[in-house]
Amino acid sequence: MRRACIDIGSNTTRLLVADCDARGLVECGQERAFTLIGRSLDADGAIPAAKVAEVFGVVVAQYAIARGLGAQQIRCVATAAVRRASNSGALARLISRACDGLELEILSPAQEARLAFIGAAWAQQAEDGDRLAVVDAGGGSCELVAGNAPSEVSWWVSLPLGSGDVIERWLGADPPGARELGYAGQRTREVFARVKPPPGIRRVIAVGGSATSVRAVAGPVLDVDGIDRLLEIVARVGSAELAGQFGIDQQRAALLGGGLLILRAVCELFTVSIEIGRGGLREGLLLEHQ
Repeated sequence: MRRACIDIGSNTTRLLVADCDARGLVECGQERAFTLIGRSLDADGAIPAAKVAEVFGVVVAQYAIARGLGAQQIRCVATAAVRRASNSGALARLISRACDGLELEILSPAQEARLAFIGAAWAQQAEDGDRLAVVDAGGGSCELVAGNAPSEVSWWVSLPLGSGDVIERWLGADPPGARELGYAGQRTREVFARVKPPPGIRRVIAVGGSATSVRAVAGPVLDVDGIDRLLEIVARVGSAELAGQFGIDQQRAALLGGGLLILRAVCELFTVSIEIGRGGLREGLLLEHQ
């Protein structure tokens, strides 16, 4: 069956359309828009009216694309930024009225972690029973989850810190400079210091927008030394030049420092190198509902 998922994240709103069967997924189409909800919340925790209208327009357009590609089932989910927002109901009502009653499902951190695990384990071709951890490094939160492939989750934690948060709180300059990056790294490590991961994890897979950008820059495997070399570049090269140098969107290049600092903290937490994976929440959602 052809299914689709619209995922409203803290940095991007994404569409995945895929044919789904017992063997997995075959992608039919993807779309992405940088909507940056996480950085738009006002002092009362509300999404400003202009941003609601922008995201609503993106969802309507992606819904039409999914229908045009023949999706028989479409789900629309939202994560940290909408979860935090005090007026998420307004966005949900607009989407429902314009998209044939489509429900906006606001995922809990536990749901987000589980779906990321399922999607990453499938995309990285983990064998049934393989023990692994997945980090979903998003724009507004970071989910850490461990278990046995393909879907047996035994441990998870959600941290209220994503790449967009790191940039907004501690990395205001472009480029940020070594001193500012050092301070942001210290603050990021403080957030992760409260986490006690389960023993015996020898494989860690990173997914999410931040991980995708890092893969384009650094390849499929990353360790602390590799991250530090990339951070040296980020410290002195602006986002426009980074985007041109590595062939990524400038919006994503502007978030690269925040994503790298989160992944560095994950490397230290598990004391292993990280696989920069494909797949994640959207794939997990489509796989789980076959």
